[in-house]
Amino acid sequence: MTTFDDRQKGFEKKFAHDADLKFKAESRRNKMLAEWAGAKMGLSGAALEDYVKAVRKADLAEAGDDDVFRKVKADLSGKGIAVADADIKKQMIEFLAKAVADIESKT
Repeated sequence: MTTFDDRQKGFEKKFAHDADLKFKAESRRNKMLAEWAGAKMGLSGAALEDYVKAVRKADLAEAGDDDVFRKVKADLSGKGIAVADADIKKQMIEFLAKAVADIESKT
């Protein structure tokens, strides 16, 4: 193998590793967001666990974070709980930062 081939394989491994970390961080963020929203809706126990699964599943609907945002916003609104869009997005940013920090501290 040449140095170029080694370098290319290294970049491919880093890309795969980074994609895996991104997926894990977003999944943790979604869990924290679902727990936050679920607490506002008065969910606990199995109902909260089901809601966490539903939010995580919503993230698979399309690329980006808009699908998760829309789900949480609609669910809160459906329960008559008014939360500003900016507050939900702020929570998403904070929870993602916490998820990344948690993952990095374990590696």
